[in-house]
Amino acid sequence: MNHPLRLGIAGLGTVGVGVVKIIRKHAQLLEQRTGRKIVISAVSARTRDKDRGVSLSGYDWEDDPVALAKRDDVDVFVEVMGGSDGPAKAATEAAIAAGKDVVTANKAMLALHGQTLAETAEEKGTVIRFEAAVAGGIPAVKALTEGLAGNEITRVMGVMNGTCNYILTRMEATGQGYNALFDEADKLGYLEADPNLDVGGIDAGHKLALLASIAFGTKVSFDNVVLEGIQRISLDDITRAADMGFRIKLLGVAQMTARGLEQRMTPCLVPTLSPLGQLEGGTNMVVLEGDSIEQIVLRGPGAGEGPTASAVMSDITDIARGIRVSTFGQPAKTLTNAPPSRSATPAPYYLRMELQDKPGALAKVASILGEAGVSIDRMRQYGHADTTAPVLIVTHKTTPAALEQATAGLAKTDVLVSDPVSLRIEVL
Repeated sequence: MNHPLRLGIAGLGTVGVGVVKIIRKHAQLLEQRTGRKIVISAVSARTRDKDRGVSLSGYDWEDDPVALAKRDDVDVFVEVMGGSDGPAKAATEAAIAAGKDVVTANKAMLALHGQTLAETAEEKGTVIRFEAAVAGGIPAVKALTEGLAGNEITRVMGVMNGTCNYILTRMEATGQGYNALFDEADKLGYLEADPNLDVGGIDAGHKLALLASIAFGTKVSFDNVVLEGIQRISLDDITRAADMGFRIKLLGVAQMTARGLEQRMTPCLVPTLSPLGQLEGGTNMVVLEGDSIEQIVLRGPGAGEGPTASAVMSDITDIARGIRVSTFGQPAKTLTNAPPSRSATPAPYYLRMELQDKPGALAKVASILGEAGVSIDRMRQYGHADTTAPVLIVTHKTTPAALEQATAGLAKTDVLVSDPVSLRIEVL
């Protein structure tokens, strides 16, 4: 009979406690499914006496996660502390050096140090698994590394930050502005300690970089992800996009082009009736496209105790079954350095601008767009406000370069009250 798989859990916040609960609740089920018992040997966290809603008296305690990682009675080091460096990285490195397998939910650490950690783990014959680091309970990593391993992946895209999706959908539902919904999300505990990780697109950018590495066989290159958060999205953008049949999402897109690897995490418009357009609240969605599968859509909770702990357990059960997959789906040393590429793919765009309410203003806008090769598909002018006239334009497909030329030309005129807002329209 196989000996038990012994865990050391570092971090007893929402996710760590969720893992403890699953192991207690489903001990027999886990043994039936893996062929061996899964037990917790020891745990570690910053505060020992905190009430976490679950008894930890049956487990040894280590104040230092590095000491936990080195214990002889730990086979798998479960890192759910978070943080790109510091104790999380030190303990992970110690676990690998001691020959332990690692399961982590730490997207930031892997986005910045994943290549080095993966190479070191493979040299030691250990594995790093990180299903919980991307899109919560959605098995996006397993889908790419295993389910779609026979495909050449052509595009990865999705909504990967539930906080941003919550704010944007609540703006539309309640008619409240960004600041009010930011405060609401904060009170509900949806925001990171540094809120810019969420609303600035950084958290979602980490996730996109990890998926892109698996999808295209490249080294993780978070520094080359084009990032733009949702801070500049106004209620006017939300309502007027809806009026034109679109919704605004913080959307990640990664694809390999002839120029290199394109990675962007930016606000985009998507058709209201598309799968992404129907995504509400804190739900995440990952869309994977390949040459054989064409397109699959994965939808589910992107955060929370149960979903994220479930993803951690999926990696633990794979290790218990003897399933060993390279960190990024292939040996780390075979991953390539892909040159970064900015998007040159034509797409329609949404333009919102406030014009001076004077004769010839709209004609001048149309002329500048035409000179840049940007063709207007639809245009709406809304009610005048004092001396300004709000105008919304949806273009035909155009290149980012042409749009940049047009917006630069518009900024030099005397007809705009403020800089125009431009958002790409993505169609599934």
